[in-house]
Amino acid sequence: MLYELVSFSDQIGVLNVFKYITFRTGGAIFTALLFVMLFGPGIIDLLRVKQGKGQPIRDDGPKSHLAKVGTPTMGGLMILAGVTVSTLLWANLGNPYIWIVLGVTLGYGAIGFYDDYLKVTRRTSSGFSSRIRLGLEILIAAVATGFVMYLGPPEISKVLTLPFFKNAVLDLGIFFVVVGVLTIAGAGNAVNLTDGLDGLAIVPVMIAAATFGLIAYLIGNAKFAQYLQIHYVAGTGELAIICGALIGAGLGFLWFNAPPAMIFMGDTGSLALGGALGAIAVATKHEIVLAIVGGLFVLETLSVIIQVASYKATGKRVFRMAPLHHHYEQQGWQESTVVVRFWIISVILALVGLATLKLR
Repeated sequence: MLYELVSFSDQIGVLNVFKYITFRTGGAIFTALLFVMLFGPGIIDLLRVKQGKGQPIRDDGPKSHLAKVGTPTMGGLMILAGVTVSTLLWANLGNPYIWIVLGVTLGYGAIGFYDDYLKVTRRTSSGFSSRIRLGLEILIAAVATGFVMYLGPPEISKVLTLPFFKNAVLDLGIFFVVVGVLTIAGAGNAVNLTDGLDGLAIVPVMIAAATFGLIAYLIGNAKFAQYLQIHYVAGTGELAIICGALIGAGLGFLWFNAPPAMIFMGDTGSLALGGALGAIAVATKHEIVLAIVGGLFVLETLSVIIQVASYKATGKRVFRMAPLHHHYEQQGWQESTVVVRFWIISVILALVGLATLKLR
């Protein structure tokens, strides 16, 4: 919205700062943070009244989690509201990539919201049919990927770029849709699995958002892309605005989600945030880099897959409990220790992901 002031500012010679993605990204961070901080307490009070007993806690989970009974969920609504308002205010709304990523974010948020609603109203830790949920996720991801393929440069719109190797790509043709679906839906569910401790998921999401904000800015700038010898995708620089909004809303949410949490983000937030990161990765042609930057989410997901596969095949569990963060809790680590150490891992992985921009 504010971006539209640029045309007027050109005529009167002021407000030229609104042209710059860096300035608007900063504005998006501050706006989203301020929105969540101002409206967060009211949203929490409303959710607490509406939900009564709050999010159901798993009976088979760590015993320490029973102390969290009564904490409201659906805090993702705070994040989504902050991200949406901030993006609409600061982004160039004529840029189709903004609407693609925003569509995925809100679509996945709606799926997560319905799942949270069923959990709260039915007083159970399971929501609606996993097949229906996954089918909706795949549908949204496939449509978004299709639009990205249509908008992208013809020479790279259907290829999978390989990090660490200069100009190395895999031309997948129409099957690139599969890569897009796996990236978006996979990221959504991976963040969802990671969201099991106070503050555990939101900080790695912000770290990944900051990393991809920089990647989007560089990918969308012809000069920087040429200097770094990475693929240039016109228009994707604007996605840095959404990344900034994710950071700001995430910081605001963390204020209320810090131990002991006043609210949980629920599937409403975790599914939407993961989907947003996946959509940005597909748009910027950095799908594999997302697996590196979001390596913590990958590890959490693999721990669940390994645990289930091992138990079905041998009747034995590899981990004391899955996802991985619960395994370390069962080993005696304090919740805060697990969270902070996982944050450190996320920072390291983000630096590795950024290193791929130059190591080609």
